[in-house]
Amino acid sequence: MTRITSWNVNGIRAAEKKGLFTWLRERKPDMLCLQETKAHPEQLSSEFLEQEGYHSYFLAADRKGYSGVALYSREKPLSLGNLGIAEFDCEGRVLVAEYPAFLLINAYFPNSQSEGARLSYKIEFCEALHTYCDGLAAEGKEVILCGDYNIAHKPIDLANPKSNEKNPGYLPEERAWMDTFLGSGYIDTFRIFHQEGGHYTWWTYRFQAREKNVGWRIDYHCITPGLKDKIKDALILSDVYGSDHCPVELVIS
Repeated sequence: MTRITSWNVNGIRAAEKKGLFTWLRERKPDMLCLQETKAHPEQLSSEFLEQEGYHSYFLAADRKGYSGVALYSREKPLSLGNLGIAEFDCEGRVLVAEYPAFLLINAYFPNSQSEGARLSYKIEFCEALHTYCDGLAAEGKEVILCGDYNIAHKPIDLANPKSNEKNPGYLPEERAWMDTFLGSGYIDTFRIFHQEGGHYTWWTYRFQAREKNVGWRIDYHCITPGLKDKIKDALILSDVYGSDHCPVELVIS
């Protein structure tokens, strides 16, 4: 079995102080995809770069202290890449790792921001990533797209859908893109196993939202259909703290 874990850590240096690497050694995922690392490799000590048993790879934004993704992998990937589109790659949003059985895409989707200030950029990113995945699938490759999508897809995916209809992450355009993406054949793995509500991956730090479980499910593992029969479980590790997000995990044979 292979465990692929994804976690928006909201700053890898802050997460390290909250026990990130202690948790990594205890959980022992085969691949750990991190989003919103907010760090360049040269800003990090050897502990971040040389975790025992793992190869580590970082993709940082041009801007310091912003965005960024990272991968810790027990198996060395066959190749590494990014989206290949400068306006998105400069923000350190997509790290692609090729393995024999699939391509693992670790993505940190943009936030559409208050009043949709970055909505057009967000949708352009979403569409570009969808096209990229389609291109891989057309070549006969299986894809796992994991990360912080910054989108709650359906009313079941957030605690207060009605009051959030005009808020970033639940805008009609964002939900429509998720409709299109999943409608084209990609599978939201968590919903294979869990059809009920109340499962969230992000909570605001305000209003004791996490204690009350007033959250949003915005972190996903989505897959190409050819992998569906190999998926053994999809988990939300809501008891793991250290960020305003919790980790999500896919178990695949």
